[in-house]
Amino acid sequence: MENTNSGKVENKKVVAGILGIVLGAFGAHKFYLGYQKEGIIQLIASVVTFGLGGMVGFVEGIIYLTKSDDEFYQTYQVGKKPWF
Repeated sequence: MENTNSGKVENKKVVAGILGIVLGAFGAHKFYLGYQKEGIIQLIASVVTFGLGGMVGFVEGIIYLTKSDDEFYQTYQVGKKPWF
């Protein structure tokens, strides 16, 4: 795992999961993880579908929180997997 300046591993799992559940329709979890293009797509999809696209963010938030810390880190922070 990658070290931050403080020597601790930065795992964004909990914050990204909560953002996905609460603000997933706005793509907040995508922006937080550094996926700007996907965040914009999520935002547009939610507007076009009158909020139904926000279900993707909600589901992703749950998926993030149910993964182990290491699995989340390897998949979304190291592997840069943008969707699910």
